[in-house]
Amino acid sequence: MSRTIRLVLVDPAGRLLGALPDFDVPVPWWHDTTAVVAGARAAYGVEVTVLRLLAGQRGRPPGGHVSYLAEVAGPVRVPLLPAEAVQPAAHPLRAPYAQPGGPAVSLAWAAAQLDRLGRPATVSAQERTWNLSAVWRLDGPHGTAWLKQVPVFFRHEAAVLRLLADDPATPTLLAADDEGRMLLDHVPGEDRYGADPAERAAIAVDHHALQVRTVPTVDGLVAAGVPDLRGAALARWLRAKLAPHPAADPLVAGLQGRLDEVARCGLPDTLVHGDLHPGNVRADGSRYTIIDWGDAFVGHPAFDILRLTEQLPAGPAAALVADWCARWRADVPGCRPERAVALLRPVAWLRMAAVYAMFLAGIEPSERIYHDRDVPENLALAAAEPG
Repeated sequence: MSRTIRLVLVDPAGRLLGALPDFDVPVPWWHDTTAVVAGARAAYGVEVTVLRLLAGQRGRPPGGHVSYLAEVAGPVRVPLLPAEAVQPAAHPLRAPYAQPGGPAVSLAWAAAQLDRLGRPATVSAQERTWNLSAVWRLDGPHGTAWLKQVPVFFRHEAAVLRLLADDPATPTLLAADDEGRMLLDHVPGEDRYGADPAERAAIAVDHHALQVRTVPTVDGLVAAGVPDLRGAALARWLRAKLAPHPAADPLVAGLQGRLDEVARCGLPDTLVHGDLHPGNVRADGSRYTIIDWGDAFVGHPAFDILRLTEQLPAGPAAALVADWCARWRADVPGCRPERAVALLRPVAWLRMAAVYAMFLAGIEPSERIYHDRDVPENLALAAAEPG
């Protein structure tokens, strides 16, 4: 599967220049900009910075015909096609990095931080941009760093990484500011999309140790801005986020009683990653590093093992959950993790629906195409779980 790319070009002041003729790239993922930048350079000799998605004809990623707004700083020496006017630059939900001039400001901030740290960058490359983040790779004689900028609803990620600074299972935060910018040290290895049950079991063991260590720190995490989704707070948050989606109404009925029973199972609240699928884990040999903590919250640890075992056959998934339960019984004598997992299975899907509802409420219309089917799909999964 590939993408056919249409780039609508603006200058750094946001003035519309026109569109490049379409070109194809081999990478289907809409938020990937590496192939788009390289494709524009190879086909037309134009250096671009991708700002944001304009439209996707398939209606959902990946692949198909996709159009983006892109900024070009230098002259364009190929004839441009006429392009329709794009949405105004002042859209209230637009991320700073999605506006003309925004990436340059963020790159200048990152360069200043790296200079301060004595590891200047000589090459920068845009890796991705979409409604959840913009990511740049920064290389220099002292190694690689990553600039990541996130929207408002993910800005507690930096606080999480500060509080986990001594944990080898998390990335090293080099710098952060109040605009969602983070400078991260390079994490060697590969993202573990498609990890088999044995590898997921190893990830679960490492993550359990992290969660046990963070149990005493939950109040500090909340004070630092990490969302508090413990017990009644989770019920209130789910109702608020899902209020615009009437299909959720029967699913949140009786939710507080279910969460009260979860509390009686005796497991402690702790730091929850919130999106612990294998693609958010990098492996370098036997070392695992958990990345992308923007979905993190303080709450019940079972949410992470349920996410980690998604898309596995029933047998291997049940074995991983059983091992998780055994670890918690050993660390918290008298707790009932099996009962907690059973109670939280529908709540886990409900929480994912609420996360996507939060994204939809916090991003501009052209970017909602990434998530607009996710709320009903996760509500349907919640409804399908046995009572």
